[in-house]
Amino acid sequence: MNTDALININGGRMPTLELFLILTIISLMPSILVMMTSFTRIVIILSFTRNALGIQQTPPNMVLVGIALFLTLFIMDPVIKDINTNAYQPYLKEEIKQEEAIKRAEVPMKRFMLKQTETSTLNVFADLSKIEKPENLEDLPMTVVIPSFMTSELKRAFTAGFMIFLPFMLVDIIVSSTLMSMGMVMLPPAMISLPFKLLLFVTINGWELLFTNLVKSFHY
Repeated sequence: MNTDALININGGRMPTLELFLILTIISLMPSILVMMTSFTRIVIILSFTRNALGIQQTPPNMVLVGIALFLTLFIMDPVIKDINTNAYQPYLKEEIKQEEAIKRAEVPMKRFMLKQTETSTLNVFADLSKIEKPENLEDLPMTVVIPSFMTSELKRAFTAGFMIFLPFMLVDIIVSSTLMSMGMVMLPPAMISLPFKLLLFVTINGWELLFTNLVKSFHY
């Protein structure tokens, strides 16, 4: 098929090559969501919270992923608006070409990722790529920024998970010690500690506190 051929889309006409590019971007959306947004940190911390409470299947995975998706949309809203205003809308109005639109779309995404990335991590991946670190970090290629961002996100997520585990682990230790001192060695400590952990979590309004701190942990 000739790449200059046109395809009717909603009464309009779209070049086949442009349609192919759009379909490619759509197919890459899950990877973009995981590698370039706040989704990874959020879903890992939510999983740690569920494990710390000791309730393996509640909330179910579908609920955790749904919460992570909507929190990601909330956090990434300024970035999405920036891309829409400075890249997508001018491209729709044919004020800029496709290549320029992609370059403009990279800027807010790269800026967001760099603000979450540790300088030491950036230095490591810049050295591995054998490129000289520019004065303006936004001039770094995506091949350096994305793995640096992912590494920093994983580190922050696991650090937050450790901090979440501590108070619940303390409850488990207290319950286990109490049961042993009473001679109830055959009674599973998890059965007794679970209600206390749930009570603690509900009393401090845990979900609201967790979501608030998750949103505030990202820098714009």
